[in-house]
This record gives sequence, C-alpha cells and structure tokens, in this order.
Amino acid sequence: MPLWVSGLALAALLLGGYAVAALGPALLGVSAEVPFAGSDLRVPPPEVKLIAVGDIASCDSEHDEAVAQVVARLPGTLAILGDVVYEVGSTAEFENCYKPAWDAQRSRARPAVGNHEYRTPGAAAYYAYFGPAAGDPARGYYSYELGNWLILVLNSNCEEIGGCSVGSAQHQWLRSALAASSAYCQLAYWHHPQFTSSEFNSGDPGMGDIWQLLYAFGVDVVLNGHDHLYERYAPHDADGVDDPAFGIRQFIVGTGGRSLYPFQRLVHPNSQVRNNTEYGVLLLTLHPRSYDWMFVPVEGGSFQDADGTSCHGAPPAGRE
Repeated sequence: MPLWVSGLALAALLLGGYAVAALGPALLGVSAEVPFAGSDLRVPPPEVKLIAVGDIASCDSEHDEAVAQVVARLPGTLAILGDVVYEVGSTAEFENCYKPAWDAQRSRARPAVGNHEYRTPGAAAYYAYFGPAAGDPARGYYSYELGNWLILVLNSNCEEIGGCSVGSAQHQWLRSALAASSAYCQLAYWHHPQFTSSEFNSGDPGMGDIWQLLYAFGVDVVLNGHDHLYERYAPHDADGVDDPAFGIRQFIVGTGGRSLYPFQRLVHPNSQVRNNTEYGVLLLTLHPRSYDWMFVPVEGGSFQDADGTSCHGAPPAGRE
C-alpha cells in the first residue's frame, strides 16, 4: 500500500543521497513520484477544499450577504445544501435576493435542491439558474469527484422524484454509484437531515434507506441543511447509534443567512457540537485518506469548531 508523506517529511527522511533531485519540486508543493530504496513512496496530490452551507438568501435578511463575503475569501468547491433562496425559489427571488451577493460564486457551486425550491413547480427556477451543475431536473441527484474523494449529491424531496426507499430510482442509482467507486473516502450531501436536535424538526425518516446504503458502503461524511443551525455528530450508523469505527459523521450547516433556529431541550445523544447564534460556513479540507473541518463564522463571530480525522475505508462485508 502506498505511503503518503509531505514534502517536508520527505526531506527529513531522505538521507544518504536518495532522490535528492526530487526534493525541489516536493518542497515547493508540486506533486511528484519519488522512488525510495525500492519502496512505493510518493508525494501526495494537492489537498482540495469543500465549502458547505445551506438555507441562504432572503430579501428580508442581510445575513446572507455576510456569509457570501466569507465564501468569497475561501478557496474550493461550494456545496450548497438546499433552500438557496426564500420563500418560493422563484426566478424573481433568484434575481433580486440571491444574485446580488452570491452570483459571483455560481461557477464553483454544486448545489443540492431544497424544499423551498419546489415551491416553484418542478424547482424550475433553481434548475434554470444553476444549469447542468444541479444535475438532471427530473432527478436532482448526481455525483462528482473532488481530489481522491467521491462526492454524492442527493435529493431528499422524495415525493418529487418517485421516492427514496429501496427500489426507488435514486436508491438504485446510489447503489450503483457506490459499487462502482474505488474511492477510499466518500461524502454525501442533501437538504433534509436524518438526525437533528432542532426544536422545529425531528429528523426526516424518508432518507432512512439512503442512510443505510451509505453506511453499508462505508461513506465517511454526510452534510445537510434545512435546520437553521450548526450541529456536528459523532460517527454513527443508520439508526443513530454510535459507531466510531465505521459510522458516518453528520454535519448540519443551515447557517447561510436566512434565520437561526432554537435547539430542543433534549439534544440527540450522538450530537457533539452545536451552535445557533452565528452564521457561517463549514470548510472541509479533503486529503487522500483523511479530512479536516472548520466552521468559519461571519466577520465578528467567535464560534469555533475545528478538528480532523482519518477516513475509515471499506467497511466489513455484509452490512447492507
């Protein structure tokens, strides 16, 4: 199995003249394969960034403008977690409430569709605005690769696409995509969270079969919006039971600017970190076999949540 090391680590290891010629580009951050005494030792490919946020723009709020300023300063692909613009996701709302602050980010956005988009029949204005980046308008789910990661964008508006349970078109597509992937690390995102501590919602059971499938194939991270708050969970299975070895770590990042929700008095037992006082985004740094996360608040904010962990790779067989 390849051993990945950084350019600086390589400089410390390569003694006795081994691969001296390769040190220059490695130290400059240029990816290069370097032979080392017969071993498969290579410098890793560049890390990639994913910025996640949902529940964003409203003509009745100026908070989304502050979040847009944060996004403008950050590098990476923009994962929009649904409810792009309120209240009904119309063409006029995209034009007047979303575009003034956010249109500059359109070229790097990979959105998931929310329930407010479907208040315009067929989410027509949403699909017209984002075009091919939003996937097939009849489905609203798609996948892409980011660095070494497989990214799965799903549609949790199940009634709009013929269901999300076993046997549905989305479930069958997802199973095929996961089975065909050789990615060591995998991430999925959609709008409605399966688990939440929000006072206004109790979780969406409609995505239960999707969660089970993701868990069975060893997906590492799930991102959701819908609840206007930030919440991070410990890795858990499809029933919300703690599983540090092969569980999925869920983040809710509904802090895009529309408003903020209260938490219920009894939070979910696997919830680790919560915040409902500050707007901002989740910045993920995706490495070949690990990931780091950091909540980035709007200017003047002080809330912090940052850490990192390894991907768990393929789970034991027979969990589906």
